[in-house]
Amino acid sequence: MNFSRWWTETTAAIGDRIPLPLVALLLVLAGVLISLAWFFFPAWVPRRLPRWRFSWRWRRRPARQTPEAEVEAADEAGPDLPDVPAAALVSLADRLAGDGRYADAVRERLRGMVRTLVDRGVLEHRPGMTVAELATAATRSRPDVDEPLGVAGGIFSDLWYGQRPARAEHDERMRELAAELDRALAHPPDTENGTARR
Repeated sequence: MNFSRWWTETTAAIGDRIPLPLVALLLVLAGVLISLAWFFFPAWVPRRLPRWRFSWRWRRRPARQTPEAEVEAADEAGPDLPDVPAAALVSLADRLAGDGRYADAVRERLRGMVRTLVDRGVLEHRPGMTVAELATAATRSRPDVDEPLGVAGGIFSDLWYGQRPARAEHDERMRELAAELDRALAHPPDTENGTARR
């Protein structure tokens, strides 16, 4: 039996039991339901299968109301320093550490340290600067920030570039280094020998 004859007999048999327009309507309805399930409930779809997302013009983007939301939006754009206060970066780091995301918390604490240096005029941040470049630029004008910034940069590099697992101790050490940096910046620089008075 060839395919065309089989198809004719099969559709005729189905048409005897169910009207063909109803069968077509049921197939279209099933396709629409599967498409909606695929679009709105993708959690059950295996990861190896593609998931399509469409950006509808009528969807309103949520307004960014908090500095933490601005930091998270900046994370999507790239790793550069977001234009938010240091306190917002520290607050986000605390929240990330509370969630057990220690590598992200370390990154935000380092960003907070850099933002503090920028806000106090110690450092002029340029997009794309590496951690080593930041530390070198900061220690030119304030040699007393070399140790906390250098150690913090080392921790960050080990976790993010060295792919080492982040632990709570790393976040705690970054807190200590940020406090040490704040203490160093609290003293005016000694212009005679280039070090801060302690």
